[in-house]
Amino acid sequence: RRGLGAIIVLERNTGLRVVAETGTIIDANLTSELIETIFTPPSPLHDGAVIVHGNQTLAAGCILPLSQNPNFERSLGTRHRAAVGLTEETDALCLVVSEETRSISLAERGNLIRNIDPNSLKGILSRYATRAKEEDESAGRPLRTPADGSPESP
Repeated sequence: RRGLGAIIVLERNTGLRVVAETGTIIDANLTSELIETIFTPPSPLHDGAVIVHGNQTLAAGCILPLSQNPNFERSLGTRHRAAVGLTEETDALCLVVSEETRSISLAERGNLIRNIDPNSLKGILSRYATRAKEEDESAGRPLRTPADGSPESP
């Protein structure tokens, strides 16, 4: 609503420690206020990506690899190219909010779904969260790992 651009990376099975280290480690509870603060200019972290795992904000101001796909739509900016680039290399999900159009996009497996309305996004994220939790529980993985990738102590 405020015209803030954002790129939010939802870590899944592929650890993103190396990507998190390109930014500032935060390791804080995920809140809408924190995300809004990070992406509000002139915050020094507003141009990079936020890395999220579960309910934790791991890092902000992170640099993502850009897609090298020669067929990438030229009208899309660096945030979109970065979101797709990371999902070409990892199993992460990337949410992109366009500063110019205020539209929401979701990147997964090198594909970009554009113009997602907020209600649909809630449903999509809910399905991913449920699936991720089930995968973690069936594999015996902890539900959260610190930014260094080591298992969290109980």
